[in-house]
Amino acid sequence: MIAPTLTCRSVVSAGELAQHARIRHSVFVEEQGLFERTDQDEFDHDPTTHHVVGYAEGVPVGTVRLYRVPSPDGDEALWQGDRLAVLSGHRHLMLGGPLVRYATETAAAAGGDRMIAFVQPANVTFFRRLGWSPVGGPVAYVGVPHQQMSIDLT
Repeated sequence: MIAPTLTCRSVVSAGELAQHARIRHSVFVEEQGLFERTDQDEFDHDPTTHHVVGYAEGVPVGTVRLYRVPSPDGDEALWQGDRLAVLSGHRHLMLGGPLVRYATETAAAAGGDRMIAFVQPANVTFFRRLGWSPVGGPVAYVGVPHQQMSIDLT
């Protein structure tokens, strides 16, 4: 069997942004029930937020978003990645890795020093394999346990 072509790219049109929102809604609202009506928040309306769509054979099936956040010490360019989602019927394609790598490469290219993410406990090993490290212990994030993870971008 030939592996499918996986690509990731930043959203540049309203149609792509709608695809991004549809995938997130499917995963975070309908499948996981993390949000009651919508997972949209203030970062979705910030023009500096990067929305990314992942494609399998040209079909949009995954997302991630990233944005700059204040660093605790004010000395580093800190980015946060979140809303990593792949539609359930496509998770076997392993699109999560390319999405996370695309996000870290995008943040690094924008001058980022470090990136953080809050990941569900089941995904900690996946992030470790991509070079991320845990920060502290589990915390409540969107009302459920998450592990803060971090990666150096420099």
